Amino acid sequence: MLSGTIDFRPKLFGALRHYTMSRFKDDVIAGIVVGIVALPLAIAFGIASGVSPTIGLITAIIGGFLVSFFGGNSVQIGGPTGAFIVIVYNIIAQFGLHGLAVATVMAGLILVLMGLFHLGTIIKFIPYPIVVGFTAGIALTIFSTQINDFLGLGLSNIPGQFIPKWGMYFRNMGNITWSTLGVGVVSLLIIILAPKVNKKLPGALLAIILVTAGTYIIKIMGGFSVETIGDRFGTMATDIPAPHGFELNMATINMLLPSAFTIAVLGAIESLLSATVADGVTGSHTNSNTELIGQGIANVVVPFFGGIPVTGAIARTMTNITNGGRTPIAGIVHSLVLLLIFLFLMPLINYVPMACLAAVLIVVAYNMSGWRTIIGIFHAPKSDISVLLVTFLLTVVFDLTIAIEIGLLLAVVLFMRRVMENTSIRVYSEQLDVAEGTDLTQHEVLNVAQGVSVYEIDGPFFFGIATKFDEMMRSSMAEKPLVRIIRMRKVAFIDATAIHNLELLITSSHKEGIHVVLSGVNENVRQSLEHAGIDKLMDSDHICDNIVPAVKMANNIAQALREKRM
Repeated sequence: MLSGTIDFRPKLFGALRHYTMSRFKDDVIAGIVVGIVALPLAIAFGIASGVSPTIGLITAIIGGFLVSFFGGNSVQIGGPTGAFIVIVYNIIAQFGLHGLAVATVMAGLILVLMGLFHLGTIIKFIPYPIVVGFTAGIALTIFSTQINDFLGLGLSNIPGQFIPKWGMYFRNMGNITWSTLGVGVVSLLIIILAPKVNKKLPGALLAIILVTAGTYIIKIMGGFSVETIGDRFGTMATDIPAPHGFELNMATINMLLPSAFTIAVLGAIESLLSATVADGVTGSHTNSNTELIGQGIANVVVPFFGGIPVTGAIARTMTNITNGGRTPIAGIVHSLVLLLIFLFLMPLINYVPMACLAAVLIVVAYNMSGWRTIIGIFHAPKSDISVLLVTFLLTVVFDLTIAIEIGLLLAVVLFMRRVMENTSIRVYSEQLDVAEGTDLTQHEVLNVAQGVSVYEIDGPFFFGIATKFDEMMRSSMAEKPLVRIIRMRKVAFIDATAIHNLELLITSSHKEGIHVVLSGVNENVRQSLEHAGIDKLMDSDHICDNIVPAVKMANNIAQALREKRM
């Protein structure tokens, strides 16, 4: 819940307090390198998402600037990413560019609210197999969308679904354009081999420059011709579009809310995952809530300029770190570099072959797939393997919205299951070791009088355990002890269902003349019980802080009841 304070402290303002010229030089160099690396990715992600390369660049320029300016990580680089390709493409197919703009703004607002309500740390608890599953699913889907351009099949109206799409590919394999395939293969080889020559060589950019120049020369000399960005999209504008509005109504909001939620959750997961990786390398600490608010602001603003969703990009962030970037200034410089390219070099982008961009995205998909991680998870428990496979198949066969929704549901179910597996209910009679279950070496054994039963709840007392506890109590009702002690020393919290079950137990026990004593109740749990009025159902001294007075009281009550019945 919102704790009264807004956790919004952008890293930029803290970094500027002790900023030096030496740090500025490092940030500028890193920003220039990242800008160059981001150029082909922004173009490729824009096209693969179903918009023009212009939109991809505008998203990287404006979104990248806002993420660095308002974000909670010092080295995060924001922009369009491969993870959004599938969801953006599907939204455009169903609702058009207007629908995408509405969904992105709504997603931005959701991200801002997540940050305001301090959910930045909670989002990190999504199980790793779920993240790996839908990331691998996205990678396979991205790869699938590039086959047409890579092989030069010349297909149009390609189905959005995975199986029909590949069915169309296989039926048209005889239509491969060998010159286009050659351009794609050469591009692929350059991207793969460039880092082996020098790790700092931007393979994607190098491939675009060399292959574009080569195909242009061959075309002039009367050789083969391949489809380029200019052939498909025409001459592109070189001006940042003026902000524009769009119509909002409840019908549109209701239709697009699931898609907006998917964009928000996916953006939160990817940006915080990127920030966590960056923290591990730099030793810095990300303010997760500020990062979510920064991401949200970027996603609210970008659609007004025609842009697509923005999030933190792991590859570009790591490029920033390895080239010396340590403050948000590097991210801002990266945006300015892209802006200069957009304003002065955009006409040259028209000559880039589509097959070359397809090769760039195929490599992106390979890097996203995380196949080594998947192999590692196959040595994990079967439940984790099942979750990974379910999330992967849902992402590929259906869509990312369904995969994220069911993935989050699986996360909750897994959490509940693991908590329940680690929460036990033990029953004691006759003797009780006070030090059992603790690190204490001195043991104190309490004698439990006849007619007194002790039930210890070892773990959080929530609705799953409440049901288990209720079943145990019902099964032991035939014994009808004189006093029931509910030992709660290891109950860190209690929810409404557990309180309700406890209320029913106390009420039914009192009707049968059975006393109930609560032991080891910590302050938070006591406040919850008092707020629910549980203390009014029993004597105030029947809620004890420690098991010793609780057993002493229960023994005295049991003895008095036995004497009374004699």
